[in-house]
Amino acid sequence: MAGSVLLPKPCLMRLPHYYRRLMKAIHEGQSIISSEELGEEAGVPAAQARKDLSYLGEFGRPGVGYDVYELAAHLEKVLGLNEPKKAILIGVGNLGRALASYPGFARYRLQITAAFDVDPSKIGQRIGSIPVLPLEELETFVRQRAVRMAILAVPAPQAQSIADRLSAAGIRLIWNFAPVSLRVPEGVKVFNEDLAARLATLSF
Repeated sequence: MAGSVLLPKPCLMRLPHYYRRLMKAIHEGQSIISSEELGEEAGVPAAQARKDLSYLGEFGRPGVGYDVYELAAHLEKVLGLNEPKKAILIGVGNLGRALASYPGFARYRLQITAAFDVDPSKIGQRIGSIPVLPLEELETFVRQRAVRMAILAVPAPQAQSIADRLSAAGIRLIWNFAPVSLRVPEGVKVFNEDLAARLATLSF
């Protein structure tokens, strides 16, 4: 990941957009890409795209553009896209099933190794290749498999107690889809995805 590169958070959030545009360029046989094209994908001016990429080193030639393959390879290294990442999913409702079935995670080397739920009718099922296990096996699974990332897709009232269990078991990153702010110990990071808030913003 971008451990050796200090990036402002807004810049870091735009890098996957640049990478997605580069992948499209590669698919279409395009070898050079402009900052205008990259900025358009991320919704920022060309000057901002150039500034973002300048944090990564000297890339691009004025009046020419960026080498698509070179820049894509560097972004893969910075974003850790070449490193396989294991995660677990907690909550196998409609949202949880959609996340487990999402094929786009494979592009970023993210593998959901197991899903957990408390509903007896769901336990023992599989979502594609992902087994659904009982929640009481959560800590044992995390410790035995050395999993460090969890995707939380449970109702708000249960989210904090499960976050406490995840933190105690060794999870260090929680991708939280529950509409609640989580309290976690130092050393554990939480990334929130509040879908209702995003919808409200879009509606406005």
